[in-house]
Amino acid sequence: MSRLRLLTRNKLALTGAVAAAVLVLIAVCAPLIAPYDPARPDFGAALQEPGWAHWLGTDDLGRDQLSRVVYGVRASLQIGLLAVALAFAAGVPLGLLAGYYGRFADSVVSRLTDTLLAFPFLVLAVGLATILGPSLLNATIAVGVSQIPAVIRITRAETLRLKHLDYVAAAVANGGGDGTVLFRHILPGALSALTVQATVGIPTAIIGEALLSFLGLGVQPPSPSLGVMLSSAQAYIAAAPWMAVFPGLAIIAATLAFNLLGDGLRDILDPQGDSR
Repeated sequence: MSRLRLLTRNKLALTGAVAAAVLVLIAVCAPLIAPYDPARPDFGAALQEPGWAHWLGTDDLGRDQLSRVVYGVRASLQIGLLAVALAFAAGVPLGLLAGYYGRFADSVVSRLTDTLLAFPFLVLAVGLATILGPSLLNATIAVGVSQIPAVIRITRAETLRLKHLDYVAAAVANGGGDGTVLFRHILPGALSALTVQATVGIPTAIIGEALLSFLGLGVQPPSPSLGVMLSSAQAYIAAAPWMAVFPGLAIIAATLAFNLLGDGLRDILDPQGDSR
């Protein structure tokens, strides 16, 4: 409860939490919020400016921009959450093994991590998406794999710190097996740092999805995606700037919300993070 009070007192973190909650609500309730079918063209309403009929205007095919932005946010959050879940599913066990056992396990995991870190995040994501082929699923896998190194490093660092603490030594002395020590004592102690990493990993995944879709390697038309909308808007940036402005603002809002939330959670859950 004290941490909840700290969150409510941190205005930036509270703003991020509220904004993130609103975005999640929009994504979940997209079919109820969107006034039109986001994929259905209406050539008679092509390139209409924002107005009462279409609050955010229409695109070159007459599709309602508000509906497409709503479903685009849904796609971005879907990839963001699933990519982070994939990164944690692979990265946390590897980080635990490397930090707890050391030696050969640490050497192998560290070499794998260094190999992945040799490529910038977006370069690795684009390369994997190109190899796997353009689709929502493959974009999720590409973004998720690109985030595995960061999860491994944080989990390993937390494991190295925690395994020397007295309560872990007591668990070993009482006959606790490796699985018990790792998942009942070390992993719960690392959850604060991992929660912060998950929160700041979501906006990175959102940007990655937008880039992949912009390049034609993510969500495929006519399915709505913020990256696809920005790609389509290139040819009409002068005649219909709203085609680029609103999906761009949606990306900024989503990344800013989760970044603010992540910064606040870091201050609350991991106050010594900067000193380690």
